[in-house]
Amino acid sequence: MLDWLRRDPRAIPTLEIRGRDVPVIVRRLDRARRMTMRVAPDGSEIRISIPRWGRTTEALAFARTRQGWIERQLAALPSRQTVGPGATIHFRGEALKLEHDPSGPRRPELAVGALRIGGPEAALEARVQRWLQGEARALIADDLAHYCDRAGKPAPRLALSNARRRWGSCAADGAIRINWRLVMAPDFVRRSVVAHEVAHLVHFDHSPAFHACLEQLFAGDIALANAWLRREGRSLYQAFT
Repeated sequence: MLDWLRRDPRAIPTLEIRGRDVPVIVRRLDRARRMTMRVAPDGSEIRISIPRWGRTTEALAFARTRQGWIERQLAALPSRQTVGPGATIHFRGEALKLEHDPSGPRRPELAVGALRIGGPEAALEARVQRWLQGEARALIADDLAHYCDRAGKPAPRLALSNARRRWGSCAADGAIRINWRLVMAPDFVRRSVVAHEVAHLVHFDHSPAFHACLEQLFAGDIALANAWLRREGRSLYQAFT
């Protein structure tokens, strides 16, 4: 049941799902015209968006009435994937088979439909993750420079994140954080997130002016990229810590 009786108003309410307390995050959005709810990609929380005039108590009551739907969403989360010889990982939207040769070079090498890597099997997952993060940093830095140039803004400080709540963020001081796991998604999806955060350098809100700016910055289909993240985003948490 919902923990309605928390005395600290700053505390995050929770919903008990099969013996587990799942946080319920309520956000008020200027553009929201109705209440919407979704489960975080990794199942760590329930997210409810409401209009500015909405009431938190109504959002929490809504979550309680949809408990069955939430349980089904959590049950549908992808199972944890072990990264080992023969496993499949994704890089820039492409499925790659992990080819391991203990006597081969430890640095991963891209091949057609495969990622080749040597060294001890025990450290395989950690080395592949470091490689993905390195590739993510280089690709995202290029994306950031590109969209900042289009926006007429200097490229701010970039940090990679492993956030469970969001794919990207822009701080008040202009620093941008992007989830490194987006390197596993198709390029247009990763770029849409970077463009979104760069648009916040121009408009630090989600006003119509912000969305107009984003459409000017990003040449692709924002709706298509958002749909991909809603549909496939959870799969990016199947492997790696």
